[in-house]
Amino acid sequence: MSQKNAANSMYVDPRRLYEWCKVPAEALPNHADLRVPYRQIADSAAMGKLMAQELGEVIEANNRSGRGTRAIIPCGPKCWYEPFAEYVNSRAISLKKFTVFHMDECLDWQGQLLPKNHPYNFQTFMETHFYGPIRAELTVPERQRFWLTPATMEKTRIAIAEGPIDITVGGWGQDGHVAYNQPSRQPFHHPTVEDLRNCTIRIQNNNVDTLIALAQRSFGAAYQFVPPMSVTLGLRECLSAKKVRVYSDTGSWKQTALRVALFSEPVAEYPMTLLQQHPDACITATLETARHPISENPDWELF
Repeated sequence: MSQKNAANSMYVDPRRLYEWCKVPAEALPNHADLRVPYRQIADSAAMGKLMAQELGEVIEANNRSGRGTRAIIPCGPKCWYEPFAEYVNSRAISLKKFTVFHMDECLDWQGQLLPKNHPYNFQTFMETHFYGPIRAELTVPERQRFWLTPATMEKTRIAIAEGPIDITVGGWGQDGHVAYNQPSRQPFHHPTVEDLRNCTIRIQNNNVDTLIALAQRSFGAAYQFVPPMSVTLGLRECLSAKKVRVYSDTGSWKQTALRVALFSEPVAEYPMTLLQQHPDACITATLETARHPISENPDWELF
């Protein structure tokens, strides 16, 4: 990529963004200009069942062929944990050959792990809601659960590189981050699309807009309680999987990033636009997430 093209791919043109946001939600699934496969789901319940089924089917197919399954798994969306446990338990699917690489973890201002029962302690949440409901004789062995922490970064990097990842499951943030791969807001550091594509496991300060979005979502806008740092898998790891499936049922927080992911060329301002360069990626959103206020107010004049 030339310096000129790299610079031009840093930010979305607001006038193009305006046109993408004007598309009615019902017109998105079959839109002629989609750059990545897209599915629209009625609500969280339907999406949770779809997520559970898609991961469960990968595990079942590998079990039948005598292979293990290696997956990158997020903390969220929350709607799929109960359906996944029900899918596994009702079909007696063994997870003894299932290896899970957890996407990310939140950290305090000194880069340390959060208290066990902090609402943004992802390990506690996943132990309770992802692993907890699965029958003991079926569940993932402890040694095959790779929790990402400052102390396990290199161990996780080596383990991921040892073999192919079958599937990455994830969501996206308000700025299109997958895992915690956020666009840079640093005044003197502007990673290109190529930089993002090759980014790997790291500790980082989270962007101010991410902190505000999380505060609004979880703490009644009390940004003082949002963990300001994170450790994350890079896009190199997340996009290395044979399949990448990202989902959102979080409504307005994700609406604009969805439009950019569907219609923009890869752009550093929204990392999830890189999904369109993956050979088997798909974005799924609920109807509420697919809506956009600009599409529902045709009398607005923004320019």
